[in-house]
Amino acid sequence: MDNNTTKRLKAFQQEYNAVTKGPLALLVQLTRMARVKAFPLNPEDFLTENKGQVAGLGGGNLKKVLREHDITQTLAAEGGRTSRGNMGLMIKYVEYLNIWNNEAPIDYDEVEDYWAEQVREYFRNQPFILTADPTKTIGASFDDLFEQARKRQKQNPGTQYLGAMLQHLVGAKLTVILPPDKLQIHGAYVADSPTDRGGDFVINNTILHCTTAPGEPLIQKCQANLRAGCSPVIITVFDRVKTALDLAADAGLNGRIEVWDIQQFLSTNISEHSLFDGAARNAKLADIIEKYNAIITAVETDPSMRIEFEAK
Repeated sequence: MDNNTTKRLKAFQQEYNAVTKGPLALLVQLTRMARVKAFPLNPEDFLTENKGQVAGLGGGNLKKVLREHDITQTLAAEGGRTSRGNMGLMIKYVEYLNIWNNEAPIDYDEVEDYWAEQVREYFRNQPFILTADPTKTIGASFDDLFEQARKRQKQNPGTQYLGAMLQHLVGAKLTVILPPDKLQIHGAYVADSPTDRGGDFVINNTILHCTTAPGEPLIQKCQANLRAGCSPVIITVFDRVKTALDLAADAGLNGRIEVWDIQQFLSTNISEHSLFDGAARNAKLADIIEKYNAIITAVETDPSMRIEFEAK
């Protein structure tokens, strides 16, 4: 994308604080509508008959445009049609495009690409949601949370949201049950060897390894733990438990490495600490999420890793 295009659009976005879903929904659709109109653009042409709303905005139209940019999430169900302030923003944007056109040609493909990227950034910065639904098990609630992380990974290639989330949820749970200062917590991408750790968490002579994809290198770490007289534990997602057990057996370590799935690790502890009282369960869940978010703030640089807790 041309640097001048980026600078112009960023300046407009910052001046009018166009970073939330309503303004972004408007700007995406307005850019598409402006393509087929001649300059100078007239704000009156973008109004409904009763002049009460911006014309042409709608959830279906917004989804269509965003899908062309490989964005499948729902930004605004009504396409920004009912967002307060969009009338004024539309007028300012039309004026801005007119001024821009007087100074230099506008490449609408680049403009639309810019707003699509801002939509992606909006989604990247949204917290994950853990919904405590009394009609579901604790494990099912965490399954829903982990699926959000998987989807975000697919939409942002090269990221490992699920692995980082798994590690820090384990850390949060451990801070609930261990005495203060008993646990060292590191960033999800801090290697073990530079910090002289035998795994992600070292508690007395037990070493916990958190992973979504157990493989040979992890089994080798577990072998090193055993040689050092420590007890290795692998914590992974449910559908990778068998993989970890098979790898351990293939290495002749059958019965020497504990393998736990993260859903059971969390749900069992929450049930125990709430004394199996459904009414107290949400308080324990909220406590873990609060500690998880504190860990994210302390050791990670990506605030979108935070989890928002919702109780039904």
